[in-house]
Amino acid sequence: MTEVVCWTVWVEVMSLTKGDIGGFEKRKDNGFKTSLSKATFNYNLTHVFCVVLILFLTYQVIQDRGGQLENNNQVQHLNRESFVQKLVPTAQRLQKQYGVLASVSLAQAMVESDFGQSQLAANYYNLFGVKAEAGDPDGVDLETKEFVNNEWITIVDRFKVYKSWEDSLIKHAELIFYGTTWNAKQYQAVLEAKDYQSQARGLQSSGYATDPDYAEKLIAVIEEWKLTQYDQ
Repeated sequence: MTEVVCWTVWVEVMSLTKGDIGGFEKRKDNGFKTSLSKATFNYNLTHVFCVVLILFLTYQVIQDRGGQLENNNQVQHLNRESFVQKLVPTAQRLQKQYGVLASVSLAQAMVESDFGQSQLAANYYNLFGVKAEAGDPDGVDLETKEFVNNEWITIVDRFKVYKSWEDSLIKHAELIFYGTTWNAKQYQAVLEAKDYQSQARGLQSSGYATDPDYAEKLIAVIEEWKLTQYDQ
């Protein structure tokens, strides 16, 4: 940006003074023309000063906004890191108890709850988008997106309400371990997998989520945040 300002100023000076300075030298024998040339030259210098001032102020605004954006990104990262660290102890304990890798549970919570910022996670402690029966008193009706017939649609569905994020993590691990009410081995592919890629793909192949890119999103988050460091 500094180079742009300097180049712009140089071009402006050359374009505004090129003819007038020469005219001043050539016409100094004529008093009227000399005075006119001086006035023109002074006007051009004022014009250049204004251009420099505007460019400088613009540069400062850009710098301030860039710094503010960087600070916001740092704050967001710290908030997300704090969210992850709150879940790590429970995720590790549940891995030992139920066999779901901590990295996979953490990635699911991060993706599905937007690092705890979604309405469902922030207000109802539901980290995984777990749905409830239509008449479940411990549920809440909210809008959600589902991938149906090769397109995303918005529907209203009923979701579970939990007492805490820890409670949500526990219920999620139990679901994977014990399966659904209609199929006890619903997530057997997840439990049999021994690495995060296989468990992530096992979740998708078992019908855990409708998102066709669900497994790859989990894998990408695990690798970006180095979540395997929490696996035990």
